[in-house]
Amino acid sequence: MPVPTATRAAVLREHGEPLVIEELPLPGEVEPGAAIVRIGCATLCATDVHIWSGAMSWPGMLPMVLGHEMSGTVAAAGPGTLDALGRPVRAGDRIGWSESTCGHCHGCTVLRTPVACAQRGYGFTQRADAWPYSTCGLAEYSYVRPGALKLLLPDDVPDIWAAAAGCAVKTVVHAYGRAGGIRPGAAVVVQGAGALGLVATAMAAASGAGTVITVGAPAARLELARGFGADVVIGLDGTPPERLGQVLEATDGRGAELVLDLAGAPGVAAEAVDMAAWGGTFVVVGSTGPRPDPVPMGTVMGKELNVLGSLNGDVGDYHRALEFLRGFRARFDWNAMFGAPAGLGAATGALRSMSRLDEVKAVIHPWLP
Repeated sequence: MPVPTATRAAVLREHGEPLVIEELPLPGEVEPGAAIVRIGCATLCATDVHIWSGAMSWPGMLPMVLGHEMSGTVAAAGPGTLDALGRPVRAGDRIGWSESTCGHCHGCTVLRTPVACAQRGYGFTQRADAWPYSTCGLAEYSYVRPGALKLLLPDDVPDIWAAAAGCAVKTVVHAYGRAGGIRPGAAVVVQGAGALGLVATAMAAASGAGTVITVGAPAARLELARGFGADVVIGLDGTPPERLGQVLEATDGRGAELVLDLAGAPGVAAEAVDMAAWGGTFVVVGSTGPRPDPVPMGTVMGKELNVLGSLNGDVGDYHRALEFLRGFRARFDWNAMFGAPAGLGAATGALRSMSRLDEVKAVIHPWLP
């Protein structure tokens, strides 16, 4: 199969405006450790929506190709390209990949935490007008850098699951790891009913939590949460005191041993601290920017709470995310999270749909018309 030299891609040139279908060049030579991948599908993340709308922005970021959750088939691999487990990556192999890391900074070597890599890069940090141009999912082909942490995909994991595992699912795996896991019988509150919240709900139920409570909106997502193992669902139509009352009622007045913020909305942190049990843990996962959010520090002190931040995840979390989806495919209908596949030309509509909460997770198949 000839190595492609260019790719169609949906390029974001201005926040809030329609993506522009353009042809971008691909590297003429594939570096050692790198690969050119024919994208099988991309699943859109809330971060894509935030970047598209301009809620998440930084100087010099545009133009760019969105879509950092993707999987596909290798069209060409550079010399010595291996996956994260040391297995050769060749043309025709199906792979997923995580963000790139340098392997030699303080975070990678001293802290031994890839998430702390000083050069940690996602595809969406790559400008579409500079080499290597296309490193994200809203394109027919993507260039996978040498530092990107790749995994050969099991045959029984569909492209759509593998794509979502690359960010959404691995983020939840990492968050539970930061929290030290779930004690059997513990009460867990999941704030947010998007893709992360639904996966977190399923993971809590599968891990032996006693009472799983999902807080979010709209009602259709809360129904999905019930199917993903929520014992109690709480909408956002009430007041914070009313939501707290429902949590206390479901936990015999104690509150939840573990609360996870997977929403990042204003006021969530203060509610989380109130909902947590004495000695409980609050994990901040959903925040997407520097906006101040008041937290009652006296409550944190008085309850002796553990407050932790959790940022995405690494290739180890990605591997565990794939195994979680495989291991519980008979218990949870993962496909219920995803919309109908659409082509590159429909990507703007998919972003708008997600911004309205009409879809949990939109799916872009770049080869569809």
